[in-house]
Order: sequence, then structure tokens, then C-alpha cells
Amino acid sequence: MVKLSVIVPFYNVQTYAPDTLRSLRANARDDFEFILVDDCSADGTPEILERAERELPGAVLVRHEQNGGLATARNTGLDAARGEYLTFLDGDDWIAPDYYTQLVETIEELDVDFLRVDHVQCTNRSRGVHRVPVGRRGVALDPRDVILPADRSTAVDYPYAWAGVYHRRLLDQGLLHFTHGLRTAEDRPWIWRLHREARSFAAAGLLGIFYRRGVASSLTQIGDVRQLDFIRAFDQVIEETARDRDADKLLPKAVRTYCAIISHHLGNIERFEPSVARKLRSMSAAAMKRMPQDVLKDALNSMDYERAARLRRVRRHTGTVAS
Repeated sequence: MVKLSVIVPFYNVQTYAPDTLRSLRANARDDFEFILVDDCSADGTPEILERAERELPGAVLVRHEQNGGLATARNTGLDAARGEYLTFLDGDDWIAPDYYTQLVETIEELDVDFLRVDHVQCTNRSRGVHRVPVGRRGVALDPRDVILPADRSTAVDYPYAWAGVYHRRLLDQGLLHFTHGLRTAEDRPWIWRLHREARSFAAAGLLGIFYRRGVASSLTQIGDVRQLDFIRAFDQVIEETARDRDADKLLPKAVRTYCAIISHHLGNIERFEPSVARKLRSMSAAAMKRMPQDVLKDALNSMDYERAARLRRVRRHTGTVAS
């Protein structure tokens, strides 16, 4: 049986893919598989992956005939995965030698549904460690217990799918697939669902994954309409959390986080194309109108003045109810 499936989507990353693939080679084992998903790349990435299929032990190459985005590419990998455990890697990131062996050993030792780990963020020449915002390390915990408090960074604010490893039973329960077609913020509904519905998890200070920030082709660097998928992603978080048995406790966190993300994008609106900026304002106002209004009012009152004022201006100028 395959012990670990590593799902790696690639899209137009010919500059970085060789580093990613070299790091996978340094993690190869007879019982590991690397599912390489080419999301209809239009540069030299397909040729690099064809060579990897021949030369990388455990490589399985899957191609999309049309570009579907990261969420859809990850789902393709999940559908092909055979492993007892599953994890993700983006096609422009890399991992330390033997990292995946340590990852599997740690989750097996702790015997949990999923494990979340720290990572190294790499921006140009700078390096910085980013830690899972969970205080207790190396012990099994209830995932629901670390969603709150609403006014602090918690485990659901650390959404990176690649910063962890997941037992196959979560896949069998329908908890690991992403919302089809989401182009950005695809990790947000996913991490909230995991923490609401999985039975156990743990956090570990296992450093070994290197996240490359500031890549020019990354959607986080592009101000086009695909960025606005964060609205659809957080609408899903709100809708699903509203149906939860603890909705009254969890919704303030979901709404406050949604508002913070909207405010962040509004505060950087100059990087969007003009038509997209207008759409961002109108969609943000509509999103706030859809939120539970009493919870929204409390969220705005709890935020710092600058962020709250930015949100109130958008609501007021688009005819929504003032707080």
C-alpha cells in the first residue's frame, strides 16, 4: 500500500518547477507517490513534468486539457491518490530532504486525523518562520477547540493546505476536496470544514516546507477579477458555519475574519484594474448585507478604527444599511 500521496499542481512555473522536483526526489521512498498535476500550462512546464515522470521515483503525471485553477487541480490529485496519508505542495515551493518521512512518522505517533506544521516563508532573499497559531504542540486536540477566540489569530487563520498531512479517512468522509473552480482563498472553506468536522488534530514545530512568496505569476500578485473569488470562498464559510451546532459561538469569528479580508483588499484597491476595483466595492457591500447584521455590527465595533471605517464607507456609499 502507498503510505503517502503528495499532490503537486503546476501551472506555468517553469522557473521554479526544477527546484520543486529536486526536493521531491530527495524525499522519494518506495511507498511514496508524487501526483504531478499539470493544470494546462502554456510555458515549458509540461516538458519538465514529462521528464520528471520518467526520472522521479513514484511520479504520476496527470494533465488538464483546460486550466481549472488550484482548487480543481488539487481535487484531480485527490481523486488519483492511493495513499494512507495525503499532503499537498505547490509547484513553486520546495521541501527539505526526508521531510515527508518525518511528517508521516509524526502523524502516526500522534494518531490524529490531521497534523498542522510550521513553515518557512521565502520572499526574495529573506526567510521567516511562520508558526501554526496553536499553543499546545505535540498532543492530540479537538479541532473545534482552536477555532476561537474571534479577535485573535487562530488555527483557521492558518489555512495553507500544504502545511500539514491528512489521514485518508478524511478523504473518505468527504472533508479533503476543495470547492471546484475557486481561484483564490480556496483553503479558507477547506480549513474551516476540517476544524468543524474532523475529530482530532495536532500541531508540530516540524520545519521543512519552504513557501515562496512574491512570485509574479501568483494570483496574490495579480489584481484581476480572479482575486474576487475570496468573496465566494468566505460566503461559503459563513453559510456552512451558520448551519453548525455551535453557530452562535463560531459565526462572530467567521464574520470578523471575512470583514478583515474585505478591508485588506479595499486598503490595497489601487493594485486592481479599475473595473475590478469597482466590482470589489459593490461585491463587498453586497457581502456585508448578506452577513447576519447583529454579528456584523459587533464585528465592526470590535475592529480598529481604520479597518472598520473603510468597511462602513463602502456600505454607506452603496446604499446598504449603516451600522
